[in-house]
Amino acid sequence: MKDMPRPRMRRWVGREPGVVFFKPQGVPMASLEVVVLSVEEYEALRLSDLQGLSQADAAKRMGISQPTFNRLLASARSKIAEAIVKGKAIKIEGGHYLVTAKEGV
Repeated sequence: MKDMPRPRMRRWVGREPGVVFFKPQGVPMASLEVVVLSVEEYEALRLSDLQGLSQADAAKRMGISQPTFNRLLASARSKIAEAIVKGKAIKIEGGHYLVTAKEGV
């Protein structure tokens, strides 16, 4: 019997984003490329860059390891930089997460 990969753990997010699409002003949608940011990447940015939590504290809130949190944060920052520098739209969708009502999230 083959070893099956470990099932992917769901990540906890404080809330789903209220706004899920951003685009450069004055550029028609039809001509834009879109960068997709997962809800978990959005949450990593929110906790680290907006709330100012350490990676260890933010990872704990999301129920993931600090290295996993670091990868999510790096991916999110890279995607946002690409969208800003290259004039792409940003769409927040998808992922593998659960919304939590934990206090302080």
